[in-house]
Amino acid sequence: FRVLGGAILFWLTSLFTKKEHVPVRDIFAFAAAGIFALVFNQCSYTIGLNMTSPSNSSIMTTSMPIFAMVLSFLILKEPITWKKALGVLMGCAGAVIIILTSATSGNAKVGNIWGDLLCMSAQLSFALYLSLFKNLLSKYSLFTINKWMFLWATILIWPFTFHHVMSIDFANVPMSTWWESGYVILFGTYLGYICMMIGQKTLRPTVVSVYNYVQPIVSVTVSVLAGLAVFKGMQAIAAVLVFAGVWLVIKSKSKHDIEKHEHSLAVENR
Repeated sequence: FRVLGGAILFWLTSLFTKKEHVPVRDIFAFAAAGIFALVFNQCSYTIGLNMTSPSNSSIMTTSMPIFAMVLSFLILKEPITWKKALGVLMGCAGAVIIILTSATSGNAKVGNIWGDLLCMSAQLSFALYLSLFKNLLSKYSLFTINKWMFLWATILIWPFTFHHVMSIDFANVPMSTWWESGYVILFGTYLGYICMMIGQKTLRPTVVSVYNYVQPIVSVTVSVLAGLAVFKGMQAIAAVLVFAGVWLVIKSKSKHDIEKHEHSLAVENR
């Protein structure tokens, strides 16, 4: 429902935005992007989450910036500077501390290695998407990109989910479930991917992915405000680590910055 709802909203929005011609080659490129960003990413994480514990799955999400940093180096030739590496490691440490100090015990679900690997593979899939399709994303508007990615994802996921969808007794689905689903589709998917795409078009893959470390902070903050958890001193230290790590990654030099600096030195030495 999330992917289908996103596809419908992005195609409806595209009716009121500037039309862009997309050659057949790029349409199929959007299919590949949809596989990495939506199909494999969402399916692997959902299946993995059902197999392992929530805390383990959350810890696995901290691997995405590491994958993005390495893949950006291999594919986009983005340098791994000491600031970037230190920032990613600091953010990872902070996020893991928050997750571990927030995890509940007792009857909590036990972790499963295959579930953990599926959750980690979901992060690798999205990191590949960030690195492989950076140039494609710069060619089109965010609505053109998302409408094709979500359409392809819907087509590819439908054969595997059709049976489950048809088995739902829609007449007895409570109204609260419809509202919750609508919230996920409108805010978590439609608006979420609009904001994320703006970031992807302007920021480096490692910078985009490192904001993943902020999610546990948001989760804990919401839980505290809702009276479901108590904010701990160690979590405050972890939050500082996360924000410091994000700041270091943002401040790290990109490939363009280094090339510009080298060019300036070459001009001065003439």
